[in-house]
Formats: sequence, structure tokens, C-alpha cells
Amino acid sequence: MHLEHLNLVVRDIPESLAFYKAAFPHWHIRSQGKAEWYGEERNWVHFGDDYQYLTFNDDGTGDNRDLSGHQTGLAHFAYVTADLQAVIDRLEAAGFSIAKDGAGNRFRKNVYFIDPNGFEVEFVEYLSDLPAERNSDE
Repeated sequence: MHLEHLNLVVRDIPESLAFYKAAFPHWHIRSQGKAEWYGEERNWVHFGDDYQYLTFNDDGTGDNRDLSGHQTGLAHFAYVTADLQAVIDRLEAAGFSIAKDGAGNRFRKNVYFIDPNGFEVEFVEYLSDLPAERNSDE
């Protein structure tokens, strides 16, 4: 079993795509359309590859939860990469800055970015193939 997709409500799909296209240059728009959600029309886009994707729905209003607070809700989601610096370089070239560095660990490197809708996205590069090392607190 694996996670296939996340369905995110956003304010602006093109603004969201600017971030995720920089992070995932090999992904593409798989499909898109219009739908009604509880009486409100919204546009939607599936952005990903053949195995996983993100759904963006453009009827978002208001701000995302305060990430420094304790409200119920999504804290962050994470992606594994073989080249963390390349992801950082692409996102910074697209105008996005690292929100915070990950905890120091000799078996992994990670950073966090905030997407245009306030979702915190972690990118992690593992420096070991051994699960016990990858998951350690060292």
C-alpha cells in the first residue's frame, strides 16, 4: 500500500503549480476540470506522475492553520528525494525560500518550505539505505 494522492483546497491553482512544478519538474497536469462542491463551483487539477499526484481545488478561502500553533489539522507532508540540494535550488530559483531547516541527523538531511497556500512541505534525503539508521534520532 502507498499514498496515491493528497487533495488540497487552494486559493489559486496557477500560483500553487508554480511551487510544485519547481519541486517536481517531471510531474505534469494529468487531468483537470470543473466540479460542484456543496453548491459552489470550483476548478480542479490533478498534478503528478503515473503513480502519485496532488489534487488542487481552487475554492479556498481564508488562511491555513497557524503552523506554530496547536490547532487540529495538517502539520506537514513530506517527500523523499535523492538530491535535496537540487530541490532547494529549483524552489529558490522559483522565488521560494526555506522556511526552516530539519533537525541535524547523520543519516538524513531535510528542509521545510511553505507553499503559496500555507501548507508546510518537507523534503528529505536519506544518507543510508538501512531503515534503522534512516529512522534513528542520531
